[in-house]
Amino acid sequence: MSERYQGAAGRPLARIAVLAAVLIAALVSGCSGRDADLDRFIASTKKEPGGRVEPLPEVKPYEAFAYTDQQLRSPFVPGGSGALGAGLRPDSKRNREFLEQFSLDTLKMVGTLNLGGNRYGLVATKDGRVHRVIVGEHIGTNDGKITDITPSKIALVEIIPDGLGGYIERPAALGLNE
Repeated sequence: MSERYQGAAGRPLARIAVLAAVLIAALVSGCSGRDADLDRFIASTKKEPGGRVEPLPEVKPYEAFAYTDQQLRSPFVPGGSGALGAGLRPDSKRNREFLEQFSLDTLKMVGTLNLGGNRYGLVATKDGRVHRVIVGEHIGTNDGKITDITPSKIALVEIIPDGLGGYIERPAALGLNE
């Protein structure tokens, strides 16, 4: 009876073990099939000749600069005692002239006029009105002072902020548009 029990019980367990071994072998062989393509790619890539790697650029050592011009204006201080235009400011106490309310790009030179030995410039505003100007008058919103009047242009010098808390002079002109 004990033989029969072992035989009956042993066969189904043996069959299950064999079936499990076959199933595991099938699964493992299926997995290795997917990796076969990868293995072939790696092998073919290793057979190809290697590329050339560009050499690194040469690093030049830092060269220190010694600032030996202490007698000159410091480049790190705006203006300075010897700067051009030091103390230059628009005259806030001066009475404003009529054409100072218009920016230069809205004004247009339309001609000149010679009367009594004086040359006048003729300037038109946006509304079409024409005004006479002479050397020394102010025009434009940046304290522009007329320095010269020729038949083709009115030259002036404006006082504008330099962006560092001071002011600089900038030449400007109104040209005759024919």
